[in-house]
Formats: sequence, structure tokens, C-alpha cells
Amino acid sequence: MRLSILLFASYAEALGGPTVELDLPDDATVATAVGALRARPGAGRLPARPLVAVNQEYADWDRRLDAADEVAIIPPVAGG
Repeated sequence: MRLSILLFASYAEALGGPTVELDLPDDATVATAVGALRARPGAGRLPARPLVAVNQEYADWDRRLDAADEVAIIPPVAGG
């Protein structure tokens, strides 16, 4: 399946855009998607286990993905 991954802030800068397209197996999970993202140049900025949202809700690493899902890698946020 082809899946779009939304990236923000430093992740978007490092990985080449606000959206990255990945080709994943039909039984892909969040962990599979993050692993495929790690194979791209610039992925060294990602922490070991980045926060991931699927359809605007935080997702566990074993959550199965569908091509229609909205997947976002959430960078750390600081505030004051």
C-alpha cells in the first residue's frame, strides 16, 4: 500500500517535506511505517520511538495501518 506520512517542524526539514510517501506491505503497522521512514536520508533526527498519531489520535506501535489512514510523526513540543 502507498501511505502518506505527515511531518512537522524539524522532522519535515530533515526528511524533505511536510509529506513523505511510503510503499508499505498491506499488513503494515505503525512500527513498520516508522522503520521505513528511518531508511530515508535525514531520518537520524527521529528519536528511537517518535510519537505517532493515526487519524488524529496517538497510536501504539502495533496498530495496523490502512492506506486511507492519516499518519503523522509528532515532534517534541516545548512551551512556556
